[in-house]
Amino acid sequence: MTKLKLGAIVDDKPIKVTIEFPADVHRDLVDYAEILAHQSGQPKPNPARLIVPMLQRFMATDRGFAQARQQRLSAVMSQAKP
Repeated sequence: MTKLKLGAIVDDKPIKVTIEFPADVHRDLVDYAEILAHQSGQPKPNPARLIVPMLQRFMATDRGFAQARQQRLSAVMSQAKP
């Protein structure tokens, strides 16, 4: 069986955001939640709770984002020096 990129969903205090998804993306989230529950042995999470860990994982593994962030941080630090 293929191992999913997400692990168990940690319960923490959320910030509410309203967003619309195409129906096919929602179906994919529902399927992902079912497979994740099966693999982790935990109850099926609400599919909406998968969105944040997916975005976190995506941003954490996006090399272009990491480079741009580092360049921006370097620019800000160099401007802050007297």
